[in-house]
Amino acid sequence: MPELPEVETIKNTLKPFVIGKTIENITVNWSKIIKEPDDLEVFKEQLIGETIQDMTRRGKFLLFHLDHYVLVSHLRMEGKYSVNPADDPMKKHTHVVFSFTNGEELRYNDVRKFGTMHVFPKGEEMLHNPLKKLGPEPFDAAFTFDYFSKKLRKTERVIKLVLLDQTIVTGLGNIYVDETLFKAGVHPLKQANQLSDDEIKRIQAAAVETLSDAVKQGGTTIRSYVNGNGEMGMFQQELFVYGQEGTACKHCGDEIVKSKVGGRGTHICPTCQKR
Repeated sequence: MPELPEVETIKNTLKPFVIGKTIENITVNWSKIIKEPDDLEVFKEQLIGETIQDMTRRGKFLLFHLDHYVLVSHLRMEGKYSVNPADDPMKKHTHVVFSFTNGEELRYNDVRKFGTMHVFPKGEEMLHNPLKKLGPEPFDAAFTFDYFSKKLRKTERVIKLVLLDQTIVTGLGNIYVDETLFKAGVHPLKQANQLSDDEIKRIQAAAVETLSDAVKQGGTTIRSYVNGNGEMGMFQQELFVYGQEGTACKHCGDEIVKSKVGGRGTHICPTCQKR
C-alpha cells in the first residue's frame, strides 16, 4: 500500500502534468470507487468543465483542487495514476478516466479496486470523512510530545497498532511503523500506556526521520508501487527490518524475525528491540 512518502512522491511527480488541465469528459468503469457523491452522474456534472488548479496531500490521500471542488483520492493497495495521450492503448484495470480538453487523459488504474474518490465543495473537504477523522502528520506542528504522550497514555493497545491508527497520527503504514520502532529501539508489542517519556520522544523523532528519508528516496518499492512517472522508489535499499527477515541486523548482527501483530506482518530485531 502506498504510504505517506509514496503518496507525496506521486503528488510531486504527477502535479506538473495535471495543473492547468480542464476536464472535458469522465469515464467510470467501476462505480464503487466513487464514494461521494453517491450519484455517478452528479460526480461527473461536478467535475466536467473544472480546471485542476493545484495538487496537495493529506496523510495518504491525494487532493486535486479544482475551480469549485476538491477531489480526494485514496490509492489503497494498488491504485496508480498516469497521464496519457487519448490514443494510447488502455491498460487492463483502468477504472476511471478524466479526459482533458488538450487531448490527454488522467487515468486511474487499480487491480484490487480498493481505491476511493470523494468530491466536496472547495473549502469543505476537511469537514467530512475521510479527511475529518485524520490525526496530525509526524511533520505537523500539532504533533507535539504533549499531544502524542496524552494519546498514548489513554490506550492499552500495543504501540504498533496505535501508530497504525490514522486518527492518532496519519501517514504511517506498516513499512514505516516497523522502521520507526526499530530506530526507536521499542518492541511493537509494548503497551502504549507503559512507554516512558524517553521512548515516546524516540518514537516521535524516529517517525519524522524515517518519513523524511523515505520522501527523499521517492518512497519504497514493495511489489508494484511506482510514482507518477512510472518510476520505482528506492527507500527499500535503506530498510533496516521491514522485509529483512532472516538477514542480519545492520546494528547488532542478530537475525531479523517476522511475526504477526494485529494481523499485520511485523519485523523486529530481538536484540535491538527488547520487549
